Amino acid sequence: MKKIFAIAFLLITYVGHAQEIGLQLYSIRNEVKQDLKGTLQKIRSMGIKKLEGGDTYGMPVEDFMNMIHEMGFQMNGIGVDYDALTKDLSPVIEQAKKMGAKNVICFWIGHKGDDFVMADVEEAAKRFNRAGKILKEAGLRFSYHVHGYEFRPSPNGTLFDELMLKTNPKYVDIELDVYWAKQGCADPVEIINKYSSRVKMLHLKDREKGMACNNKGYADEETNVVLGQGDVNIAEVMKAAKKAGVKHYFIEDESFRVMKQLPLSIAYLKGLN
Repeated sequence: MKKIFAIAFLLITYVGHAQEIGLQLYSIRNEVKQDLKGTLQKIRSMGIKKLEGGDTYGMPVEDFMNMIHEMGFQMNGIGVDYDALTKDLSPVIEQAKKMGAKNVICFWIGHKGDDFVMADVEEAAKRFNRAGKILKEAGLRFSYHVHGYEFRPSPNGTLFDELMLKTNPKYVDIELDVYWAKQGCADPVEIINKYSSRVKMLHLKDREKGMACNNKGYADEETNVVLGQGDVNIAEVMKAAKKAGVKHYFIEDESFRVMKQLPLSIAYLKGLN
């Protein structure tokens, strides 16, 4: 217990100097299958208060929200399926408001196999601008979470640059997953610096050293390592993010070692100050 309280103290101290660090619930997708409440209690004991997710794990949304509120959690953002962006967004808005979330995030742009091309960017931009406008009018913010395949070359730099040109900053924010930027052969620090007004949220995730990058949009989940122990250069990422005024930070660790690695990642972030 002393170790857990020490970790919580580290996170609280870190929050006092910067934005609060939350957790993307996908990180604990395996653990919650065995013990939903117990796993969430362990996460809360580490000092985590903000969550990103949207799944209620089979519980009625009201019951799930009552449970996490009693634990002291706040749901910051929920996901939305790419195909849902062309449809009536009332259910998405209702779900976000029931969960107290201010952000709605699309985590993937649909495309054929490994073929992500300009036509996919153009279609995504249309969907994002439409959804972002509707969500803003409902008091919510829309974000797109990059996944690596966006960093293929294009006339204006990369397809990600094309997406930035074609989307309206009034309606479309970026959640930069720094692992996927690195895996896509891009530099997350350069992206934050270049698009400082657009990057509003970060997924903090580190990548095993020695990996070759690619722009396919997938990689072995077990290459997620403790923050600071990989090649993403989390320290420089955090410096750039703070300078840019990034509002929200979420640790995402997709490995099976997440419950062991998470406390170490929290401690690393504290040590950056």
